[in-house]
Amino acid sequence: MKKMAQLFNISKSRYYEWKKSPVSDRKERDKEYFEIIKELFIVNRSNYGSPRIHDDMKKRQIACSRKRVARIMRENGLKARPKRIFKVTTDSRHNYPIAENLLDRNFIVRTPNRYWVSDITYIPTFEGWLYLCVILDLFSRKAVGWSMASHLRSELAIEALKMAVFHRSPAKGLIFHSDRGIQYASEDFREQLDEYEMIQSMSRKGDCWDNACAEIFFSTLKQEEVFQNKYKSRAEARQRIFEYIAVYYNRRRSHSFLDYVSPDEYEVALITGKKVA
Repeated sequence: MKKMAQLFNISKSRYYEWKKSPVSDRKERDKEYFEIIKELFIVNRSNYGSPRIHDDMKKRQIACSRKRVARIMRENGLKARPKRIFKVTTDSRHNYPIAENLLDRNFIVRTPNRYWVSDITYIPTFEGWLYLCVILDLFSRKAVGWSMASHLRSELAIEALKMAVFHRSPAKGLIFHSDRGIQYASEDFREQLDEYEMIQSMSRKGDCWDNACAEIFFSTLKQEEVFQNKYKSRAEARQRIFEYIAVYYNRRRSHSFLDYVSPDEYEVALITGKKVA
């Protein structure tokens, strides 16, 4: 220690005073920025580098230079992952009717079972693709219905819808929003919506932001579950994804939009008035 003090021409007492000093304001600010950067990094499926993260922060009116974003990402090991194989699940090349966009990005909903959003994604396994359809209630972001299959036929979306209705028993007039995929536009699916007295809504062509909540859900699922595992079979993937959605996501995972409680806890607190355990 004496040699170090002599090297930098400072006294030992000054060194110990510096060592015990509180963390600088700059480092505290870096910690705050890191939490924001990490959130944007995860939401965007680890695909964003510092330029795009910086751009998103500017859109949120968060003042932080691009160099600082790059440094914080580098120091914390946040590096954009290589592009993965892309599997198209939305086939809008059909002649079925297209519904009006009734949701219109109104993602803040104060009442349950008024607006549901749905989307389809793919899960890679060693047996081949497993396709997942999920339905979320925008009120709590809870996954109220889902189905998995080795195909992309309309039955995939219909089974998820039946599950959601069985568990939620919504009143007539619910707005059901999705993309323009053939699964949702098909005659069979539209007949199912009519049977439940639901009103169909669809995103504008090629606009993923119209269904952003479903996109974010899939991003979270893939970052926290799918990208962490290599499924030997579709059966294994089914089991793991079921556990993630039903046991972890709905019941336990805190959600920033819900004041950091889980969807189930949010519904208990705001619908029944009971205190969150």
